[in-house]
Amino acid sequence: MSSAMPDVIDRFRSSTWGWLRGTLLGWLTLLLCFVGVGLIIILAIWVRNLDVTYELTEDRLILRKGIFVKSIDEIELYRVKNVRMDFTLVNQWAGIGTIGLDSSDETTRDGPLVIPHVERAAERREELRRLVDAARQKRRVRELDVASDLL
Repeated sequence: MSSAMPDVIDRFRSSTWGWLRGTLLGWLTLLLCFVGVGLIIILAIWVRNLDVTYELTEDRLILRKGIFVKSIDEIELYRVKNVRMDFTLVNQWAGIGTIGLDSSDETTRDGPLVIPHVERAAERREELRRLVDAARQKRRVRELDVASDLL
């Protein structure tokens, strides 16, 4: 029996270049490059963005975390409750956005998973929504919210 990994549909990280051109803080950092401080900020953001790679398969969103010490976390797509996208006017101009995921998975127990400064965020959000729906249909499950005031 072979336990091959599922095919990766998409692989992405938060974009340092997107952050630079898509946020006011990024533009300020570019201006600070003229005095040398901006390069240090860019390097710090770049290393932080290297820390997590997101891989999307038919059934899961896989988070590969770490540079020196690595860990892998997965969110089963059928457990995703909501996929949202936030973006500012500058983000829209730069073609980036922040994707947020709410799920009943342990990975998001402490709050939604936030993936900042994603290139092609609207396209990736729609693909994620499509895969969530397909995963639910495949497993024949539905997400059911229970109001906490009834408990």
